[in-house]
Amino acid sequence: MKDTTPIYFHSATYAYEHGELDQYHASHKANIACREAIEQAIADNYRDNRLGTACVQQVLQKFDPERIFYVLANTVRQKDYDGRISRDNKAWAQTVPVCEDKDGFGYDRNVCFAVDRCNPGLTDLFLSQARRECAPAQEQKPSVRDSLNKNAGQQAAHSNKTKVNKEQAR
Repeated sequence: MKDTTPIYFHSATYAYEHGELDQYHASHKANIACREAIEQAIADNYRDNRLGTACVQQVLQKFDPERIFYVLANTVRQKDYDGRISRDNKAWAQTVPVCEDKDGFGYDRNVCFAVDRCNPGLTDLFLSQARRECAPAQEQKPSVRDSLNKNAGQQAAHSNKTKVNKEQAR
């Protein structure tokens, strides 16, 4: 069964102050479960120095791509110093908004859902594979901005046509 818990994009402090601790805890728990699913999928699909093609699908059966990418972006940010993670994936991770979540002692709570039980090079391979597999689905969804621009362009073209037709009628 697929986990559909919404991602909570704020810190525990914010959740406490706004009475949203239940949503925060549910999301944090789902992030940890997603991390565990990624680690298990890598362990299950790594054979003969190759990461099997079913690896990402195994995790997609349990979690939406948005959560998978949230957990992976957090992981890459936690391991920014590691040379086994590609520059391309490091640059990508900076484009995904991940909330900073430190406790009163300065400990980063996001460490709890950073993929850490497998080699960072394998995590990088998993991320690259996930980005390739999920990119077509993301490209099919038109952005709101593109839709608005397209509609505005059609309206402008329609109003220009109307003006031309009125001028020709005169």
